Amino acid sequence: GEGSEFYFTLPYHAVPENIESVMEISDDAESGRKKSLKVLVAEDDDTSELLLKVTINDFCKQIIFVHNGKDAVVACQENPDIDLVLMDIKMPIMSGYEAVKRIRKFNENVIIIAQTAHGLKGDMEIAIAAGCNDYISKPISKPLLVSIINKYF
Repeated sequence: GEGSEFYFTLPYHAVPENIESVMEISDDAESGRKKSLKVLVAEDDDTSELLLKVTINDFCKQIIFVHNGKDAVVACQENPDIDLVLMDIKMPIMSGYEAVKRIRKFNENVIIIAQTAHGLKGDMEIAIAAGCNDYISKPISKPLLVSIINKYF
C-alpha cells in the first residue's frame, strides 16, 4: 500500500494503417524538395531535438538548433532566410508563444509550426492566435509532420 508509481514512454514505431499515403508523402518529400529548406528547431529537450533532426534531415539544407525562446528570436533575426521554424511551446527563458509573437513583428512570412507535449483541447487555436501557421503534438509522427511541411512547401 506504500510506494511510488512511475510512468515512462518508450519509442514505438508502428506500421501506418495506410502505407500508400505514407509512401506518397515520402516520395513527394524526396523529389524536388530534397535538401532545400533552412529550418530552425527551437527545442529544449535533447531527445525531441534528435527525433526532429532525424525526421527532417532528408529535406533540409541546414538545421539550426536553439534551446529557448529568446535564442529562437535572435536566430530568426540573424537568419532572415529561414523557411521553417519548429517551435516548442514550453521552453525556458521565453515561451514559444512569446517567441512567435516577437518573430512575427519582423517576419510575417516564415512558416512556424508549434509543437507541444501537452496537447490539450484549444491549444491549436492558441498557437494560431499567437502567430503559428500550424500545430503538432508530441510524440511527433513523422508522416504527420512531413505532411504538414508538404502543405506549406
